[in-house]
Amino acid sequence: MTTKKIAIAGDRFMLPQVFADKLAAACGDGHDIRLLELPWPDVPMEHGYAVEGMDGLKEYLGSADEIVDFIGDAEIFVTQLAPLSRAMFARLPALRLVAVSRGGPVNIDMAAAREAGVTVVNTPGRNAGAVAEFTIGAILAETRLIRTGHESLRKGEWRGDLYRADRTGRELREMTVGVVGYGNIGTRVVRLLRAFGAKVLVHDPYVQLSAEDRNDGVELVALDDLLGRADIVTLHPRVSEETRHMMNAETFAKMKPGALFVNTARGPLCDYDALYAALTEGQLGGAMLETFGIEPVPADWPLLQLPNVTLTPHIAGASVRTVTYAAEMAAEEVRRYIAGLPPVNPC
Repeated sequence: MTTKKIAIAGDRFMLPQVFADKLAAACGDGHDIRLLELPWPDVPMEHGYAVEGMDGLKEYLGSADEIVDFIGDAEIFVTQLAPLSRAMFARLPALRLVAVSRGGPVNIDMAAAREAGVTVVNTPGRNAGAVAEFTIGAILAETRLIRTGHESLRKGEWRGDLYRADRTGRELREMTVGVVGYGNIGTRVVRLLRAFGAKVLVHDPYVQLSAEDRNDGVELVALDDLLGRADIVTLHPRVSEETRHMMNAETFAKMKPGALFVNTARGPLCDYDALYAALTEGQLGGAMLETFGIEPVPADWPLLQLPNVTLTPHIAGASVRTVTYAAEMAAEEVRRYIAGLPPVNPC
């Protein structure tokens, strides 16, 4: 077996040692592996628009010089967050494979990678199970008044009135849930909702429902139909020019009065000023927000102050299984590269 030089830049979520262990299990112990731990999430990610020479890169961590010096003469680079810009590729002539343990390699200049002859692979669906479970938890926190009851007890209030028929929560089996986006995460959300007995509507113009979902009464519908019928709307599409701000003043106005809005996908899918208006003017009953247009959110952000909103700091995809599964997927791509096989998930 030819010894390969492999550089692994992990962080405090995607631990470099987990990458190394999964690589050893998949590829054997005979390779020259070097490790670097970046300090995310204890240090926030950066964006290329704020750093000279890193134009177009998003959600990365590490300076160009630091990462280039670390990769050095490695042929294979495994990371979650380390950046690779056009200028950096020019300084890494030995590099041939980059495995990025995330759904979208937004920290990599993909055009420059192609021009440099570097294959980039990713790990789609690595956190789909985690996000789907979190979404169900988010929905239950709102529909069963878990957040409301918790906050009242924290303030020393015993909200016995939450047992009143006109104020108490609703069960999913008596509700209609609209799932926007039927990819890796959306399909899992639908499966879990079916187990609860909810009526499920799906909007995604680029897919067909599985036979199992169709047989269980799931409907594939137009977005306006979904918005008008659903008691809960949960977002799961990718961000694109088509989906950016797909939830705006017009679409919020089409939602069922008093409905719940859930976003565990991406911040740019939503116009947050329009959401604030819909929540304060009574069009929506509440919202659960896990991702935001700007992260971290400003301390004076108006949505932080609303009593009918639950917010979490972009943690839906964070689970131990996400770490191990992403590392396994990356290790399999490295194994295939070393064996001369085509990648499973080329970008």
